[in-house]
Amino acid sequence: MQRTSTPASTPTSAPTATAASTAVRDLVPGIAGMALVGSSVTVSRSLIDAPLFATQAVRYSAAALLLCVLARAARVPVLRPRGREWLWLAGIAATGLVLFNVAVVRGVAHAEPAVIAVAVASVPILLGLIGPFLEGRRPSRQVLLATPVVVAGAVLVEGTGRTDAAGVGWAALALGCEAGFTLLAVPVLRRHGAWGVSVHAVWMGALMLAGLAVVFERPADLGSLGPVQWAAAGYLAVMVTAVAFLLWYRTVAAVGAGRAGLLTGVAPVAAAGAGVLTGSGVPGPAVWLGLLVVVAGLALGLRPGRPPATPARTPRDDPGDAAR
Repeated sequence: MQRTSTPASTPTSAPTATAASTAVRDLVPGIAGMALVGSSVTVSRSLIDAPLFATQAVRYSAAALLLCVLARAARVPVLRPRGREWLWLAGIAATGLVLFNVAVVRGVAHAEPAVIAVAVASVPILLGLIGPFLEGRRPSRQVLLATPVVVAGAVLVEGTGRTDAAGVGWAALALGCEAGFTLLAVPVLRRHGAWGVSVHAVWMGALMLAGLAVVFERPADLGSLGPVQWAAAGYLAVMVTAVAFLLWYRTVAAVGAGRAGLLTGVAPVAAAGAGVLTGSGVPGPAVWLGLLVVVAGLALGLRPGRPPATPARTPRDDPGDAAR
């Protein structure tokens, strides 16, 4: 994570305070983004009977349009991809958006939803191990120690369930796709920032999903959606796609994929909280214990400490990104 330089006349205690405040400032967007992702679990239940590809194509198309409008209003330049950047961005769209949705839908046909959720909750392990190498530095021991704690807490919150061999395969694919959503963004975040990566990944995903909808579904079935389903799709487009993507990539750019990965533990906690607010009942003791374990893991992995060995310059957002 980049730190601001301190003049020589500044007391020795000042850098530590500045580093701590910067860390909190950089982590808050990721926490908020994961909270929005967690809330999507409850909202998405309204779309169980909706055509998968067509509905998601509408969602991401609306999100792409909104991101472009907001970027123009905030005067944030969205750069045209070049060379291999097209492959990285298309990879984000194909894995993190398209294949992830397919894996979840197909997976729940062979496994209980908790199995898929637990697999996705394991993503901090991959981000903590692989992310730093993509950023040109070694994994943080502090993050690696905190990762299993966060994952264990998420598993307690989500619970477990029954599955078959196919369900395990779909769960593994969902895990890989969730990791790809962050890892594939690392090489392009430096140049494109959170705005550029979000805009390009979303419009590419919308095109891919639209093509799948034409081949495998009847887009005309969208006419059967009711007001509640359209409202759910709108919420997913605005809050869980446009806003959450920007918030998440801003934190990844600021603190690195490994540390940001710990924040995915916020999503199942937020999902449990959303369930309470929508009348699903008060969580049981295991969920409360899981919440405490997640908080302990986050405190362990995200507490201010010494900079990691051989740090690399982390990508920053464009100057206008303060406006996400």
